[in-house]
Amino acid sequence: MKGIYFVLGCLLFIGCDSGKQQADLIVVNSNTYTVDEKFNRVSAFAVKDGRFVAVGNDSLILETFTADQTINAGGKTIVPGLIDAHCHFLNLGFGEQRVDLAGTLSFEEVLERVKKYYEEYQPSVIIGRGWDQNDWEVKEFPTREQLDVLYPDIPVILIRIDGHAMLVNQKVLDMAGIDGATQVEGGEILLEEGNPTGILVDSPMSKVWTVVPVPDLKANIRALKDAEEICFDYGLTTVNDAGLPHEAISLIDSLQRAGDLSIRIYAMIRNSRVDLDHYLPTGTIKTDRLNVRSVKVYADGALGSRGAALKQPYTDLPGHFGAMVTPPHEIDKLAERIAASDFQMNTHAIGDSANAVVLRAYKRVLAGQEDRRWKIEHAQVIDPIEFKYFEGGIIPSVQPTHATSDMYWAEDRLGEDRLKGAYAFKSLLEHAGIVALGTDFPVEKVNPFHTFYAAVVRKDLEDFPPGGFEPQQALSREEALRGMTIWAAYSNFEEGEKGSIEVGKLADFVFLSRDLMAIPESEIPEVHA
Repeated sequence: MKGIYFVLGCLLFIGCDSGKQQADLIVVNSNTYTVDEKFNRVSAFAVKDGRFVAVGNDSLILETFTADQTINAGGKTIVPGLIDAHCHFLNLGFGEQRVDLAGTLSFEEVLERVKKYYEEYQPSVIIGRGWDQNDWEVKEFPTREQLDVLYPDIPVILIRIDGHAMLVNQKVLDMAGIDGATQVEGGEILLEEGNPTGILVDSPMSKVWTVVPVPDLKANIRALKDAEEICFDYGLTTVNDAGLPHEAISLIDSLQRAGDLSIRIYAMIRNSRVDLDHYLPTGTIKTDRLNVRSVKVYADGALGSRGAALKQPYTDLPGHFGAMVTPPHEIDKLAERIAASDFQMNTHAIGDSANAVVLRAYKRVLAGQEDRRWKIEHAQVIDPIEFKYFEGGIIPSVQPTHATSDMYWAEDRLGEDRLKGAYAFKSLLEHAGIVALGTDFPVEKVNPFHTFYAAVVRKDLEDFPPGGFEPQQALSREEALRGMTIWAAYSNFEEGEKGSIEVGKLADFVFLSRDLMAIPESEIPEVHA
């Protein structure tokens, strides 16, 4: 847990200096960004019972408090515990148990990684994730033929990096009962000469998961602990897991209560009848480490797999509009049901058509209600006439590295005019007043300093493009840090307990290797916790 502090207040202390208050921890000689309302910087603070009890300069803290543990920070930079406002924490952990296909530059490389994995582990089911045909020289979806030759008798499921498309072999198609005549609303089964190519986009993928063996308890626990270790290494103290079944949430709660899982989790429940019926009637759940008060809904698919729902056809695929995963009438019904509860509605919306549907549904059902803080997850392509909807308390939850991952082909999908409303973080901030920042990991890398860099500089790690991608939409450094701390906390109804270093708040803080607010832009990606 390098560089991260959760001060739990579980130590016993003997006595204190005369006239001084006893604290559990004192930190002095630091460069601390409090991220309070005025974005103050201080050099010292004191912690007791897991919360900040004083924040100020060295002399004030040392004259007022004594503690058995005092840390001289040596001038190092400290920021509040970082929050990833949109990720897939459990899936990150499962990724450690599957074939890593991220960064592959061809389908041939995908096959090589699959072969190596199979030779090493001999699994009964092969599951991999991370391929992206947009990174290949041949930018077309792969097909199943080679998988059928290599693995005719075991299921193979290779998930695209965005999680909105997968390649499966014939064995999986047979198990799921998918053929050329199968009809599924809210997605696509790609066909060639009337037969499935093996590519499933969005809704048809659910048919696969109903026939594949689910991970057992041991695998789930291992996944959660693996994900926690990765997140702590990057300075994350709270993660928003975007879409969990109640079984996973119950496991997280039990592990946290037993002291076997420390990370704080804002859990969005999965939009399924079973999960809605489980949580909505009984209300929200809040402990010191778990917050269950939101529902994750999918409006459409992803832009990279051409599943995002657009108002006009894709520029690079005439006649194709993408698709709504959840039809508009169901979005309306869900919004009405959730609005009648204490839960927040957090909806994945990528295309301008999907965003329009969701924003209008939100406005209708929330009329007369205050402080609901419903979110649009991604808010990726917005028609300029729809930005106004964010002025009514709707929060954009965006992922800056999506912009720098997609920028190479985004204009091909959208055209020059639509691109002006895409990845528009500054415009969203101007209308909404805040933006919550995350990564969508494992779709993107976990590293929050890459998030900061993409938000502020709008370039990839090779310093491309010159001047930045749509640089007018860049955030300032202060805005980016707020988006990863206090604004993310606000989006979770947790701004009173975390997101800044202030008296009374949880003592979650992170030491950084460099001052990311002052170093040259090119050095930001090198910062670590």
